[in-house]
Amino acid sequence: MGVAGKHFPPHVKTNTGEAAPSLPDSDERLRKESRFGHVLNRPEFAAISGAVLVFLVFALTAGGSGMFNLDGVMNWSQVSAYLGILAVGACLLMIAGEFDLSIGSMIGFAGMMVAIPSVYFHWPISLAILFAFAGSMLLGALNGYLVMRTRLPSFIVTLAFLFILRGLTLALSIMFADRTIVSGVGDLAQNDWFANTLFHGVALNGLFTMLARHGIGTMLDNGHALVPGIPKVILWWLGLAAVCAFVLAKTRAGNWILAVGGDANAAKNVGVPVRRVKISLFVLTAFCSCLFAVLQVCDIGSAAADRGLQKEFEAIIAAVIGGTLLTGGYGSVVGACFGALIFGVVQIGITYTNVSSDWFRVFLGVMLLIAVLFNHYVRRRVSQA
Repeated sequence: MGVAGKHFPPHVKTNTGEAAPSLPDSDERLRKESRFGHVLNRPEFAAISGAVLVFLVFALTAGGSGMFNLDGVMNWSQVSAYLGILAVGACLLMIAGEFDLSIGSMIGFAGMMVAIPSVYFHWPISLAILFAFAGSMLLGALNGYLVMRTRLPSFIVTLAFLFILRGLTLALSIMFADRTIVSGVGDLAQNDWFANTLFHGVALNGLFTMLARHGIGTMLDNGHALVPGIPKVILWWLGLAAVCAFVLAKTRAGNWILAVGGDANAAKNVGVPVRRVKISLFVLTAFCSCLFAVLQVCDIGSAAADRGLQKEFEAIIAAVIGGTLLTGGYGSVVGACFGALIFGVVQIGITYTNVSSDWFRVFLGVMLLIAVLFNHYVRRRVSQA
């Protein structure tokens, strides 16, 4: 007999000796997900799949052209790294639900902040670099403050800064150099310990020379390796991506970024410092733009007013291809890096084939459209889970 007319399985007993109800075999509130379904819901899945497909296509069409030789790998890796630095910052800001369209103009302006003081005011280039980082990050904070203070769309505020910074860059270059290019920075960077160690040239030179002597790579007639080392921009990209991916996935700050992008009002109501999070991310995008500019100026040896043109859109494309939603609250730093890798491989790889480079922009547009549609599908799967 059970209690109050209820019958319980005989193998489960209460402390009074009566049968007790057993736990249900399944809970309708829980849904089992296959391993493939779990992978499919990852924001970086499309970008990784796209990268594999792109590599397969170029392996078939340009495999014997030298694209996958050591020098070819360094070429497209360097292009990917420059964009990847921007994509990391743009990705985190987009996850938080905001955009920064001043990224490209900030590159040109930061380059002038390095070149003009060091060439015309004879500052040590290390001091000019620190000045550029400080100035860029203050401008990023101002961007974020205006967005939060006025509650205007970040698209509008940063679009205004796009024109302001581009105009200032042109005006300053004409004022000091009487042209849009300021040259003479390369030698200064090479002779400065700080700039040369962190931003100029390549790393692991001795290792690559040894590899070339053993047949891995090409040795030139002068005894130097054709590929002298790993460009420092690649190391900066990998380091920045690793730190930001860890922050997003493993820290409270990462949870704040996702929460702010998902629903800023709800996040604020549970104690998330929404204003501080968003302003910090605008500072991060400005830092990434300045890092891009400093690396470029130190390697090329000059600053130009048209540097960074349309890079803001390329960074957004890389982030979207990497699984970041335009509506915020969902994305991946790893995915953004694979989006930048796809960009670099296609941009350089297309020159190794017989296809006209004019088709590159067409490819970008198609990839962006496919990525947006796929991200929308994944978001619907996640929201219905």
